[in-house]
Amino acid sequence: MEKYISVIELAERWNVSPRRIQVLCNENRIIGAKKQSGVWLIPYEAKKPEKMKSGIKKEKKETLNVLSLFSGCGGMDLGFEGGFSVLKQSVNIDLHKEWKIKRENSNWVKLPKNRFHTVFANDIKPEAKAAWCNYFGNRGVDETCYYLDSIVDLVKLQKENKINIFPTDIDIVTGGFPCQDFSVSGKRMGFESDKGHNGKKIDVNAPTVENRGHLYMWMREVVAITKPKIFIAENVKGLTNLNDAKQIIEKDFSTVCNGGYLVVPARILNAARYGVPQGRERVIFLGFKKDDLTKQALEKLSATQIDPDYDPYPLPTHYLDRANKKEGEIPFVTVKQAFAELQEPDNTRDVSQQKYSKAKYMGKHCQGQQEVKLDGIAPTIRSEHHGNIEFRRLAEEHGGEYMEELKAGMKERRLTIRECARIQTFPDDYEFIIPRKRENVSVSASEAYKIIGNAVPPLLAYHIAKRIEDNWEKYFGGK
Repeated sequence: MEKYISVIELAERWNVSPRRIQVLCNENRIIGAKKQSGVWLIPYEAKKPEKMKSGIKKEKKETLNVLSLFSGCGGMDLGFEGGFSVLKQSVNIDLHKEWKIKRENSNWVKLPKNRFHTVFANDIKPEAKAAWCNYFGNRGVDETCYYLDSIVDLVKLQKENKINIFPTDIDIVTGGFPCQDFSVSGKRMGFESDKGHNGKKIDVNAPTVENRGHLYMWMREVVAITKPKIFIAENVKGLTNLNDAKQIIEKDFSTVCNGGYLVVPARILNAARYGVPQGRERVIFLGFKKDDLTKQALEKLSATQIDPDYDPYPLPTHYLDRANKKEGEIPFVTVKQAFAELQEPDNTRDVSQQKYSKAKYMGKHCQGQQEVKLDGIAPTIRSEHHGNIEFRRLAEEHGGEYMEELKAGMKERRLTIRECARIQTFPDDYEFIIPRKRENVSVSASEAYKIIGNAVPPLLAYHIAKRIEDNWEKYFGGK
């Protein structure tokens, strides 16, 4: 009978972190390791993978480890992992001939996997964790790497109690720090937010560095602890015109590790210009560890005008109007295209397509009381809509324009969960209506709307990840 040892025992034997052993097991690099009831069992005589042995210099690190913060249901994580299906119209193959796109049918293609692998994730919403684990667990990502804790508590736990919460050997830290306090649709409280790091209202005397508007500072703390080669932070466009918030955040990030990171000027990316059928604009902050950059990369990224070959931001692939079309760009993806092959809720077996908000029509003076334009791009999918998500179809008396559908007996209704997910470019194999599983909570339709609306569109994240991946050796040489 073969004898097995635990992850912790092997980590002590090899003098590495338990997290590193888990990653090696997930990547099938420890021969004979198997998972039973969520626990890795490793043969007692397991041998250290070749690439871990001292004295052997590897020319290229094949897997790049991602530490994800404020992860939600994993829109950014999915984009960095890659290997998911998107609409054919969402990919500009002429501009990305190097992408090994696999055609699935007349409407869908599959994006190739990237070199990035998620080794840590966190959020404070149990429903986000449940959806994340349900999906990424089926993709071979270790579900135990998701922490249902505030980033503030995790940082304090590591620093004050000297417990290794965050993995070592991190290449990239990503994080969409909470945006409600910078959003034009919110109260615009920004740094003066009255919400705490756990999402609850805070006492007026509580330290402001722990409020929701300052959580990027705790992301900065994680960067200081893990020292990744790159960090990527995301927030709403509204941040850029809220006093000097953008400049303050750039400066704060640039001082991490005693000025050890080069923060390039933040840029606003419109998801619709990258094949996402939605007018969603987000500001992206990017920082590079100076000591790991090649001499030439440091020079190029420090320039007032960054050389296009070194520019870390992806080039747009779709145009919004022909007058401003750039060479090679193709038309934006419409809502109608995004809803390809979807049946009406009463005729489908997809639970996420069956579920939608039953909130009644309130009049056009209220938010979320208009139907989406099938021949245009969708409005931003919101997290906090209180049931007033936009209508897929309005009745004639409420100003509905899709008369043929109404005459065919299709009823007035709001967008379904699946339709919102399609607009965000989540693949159809991502389930959002989930029963309770083990330690994870169930996910209802109302919670599904929220976690979808909070997410970074996976396709936009994929463009960011692919640009970074393509330039990795240019930035860091063989590191």
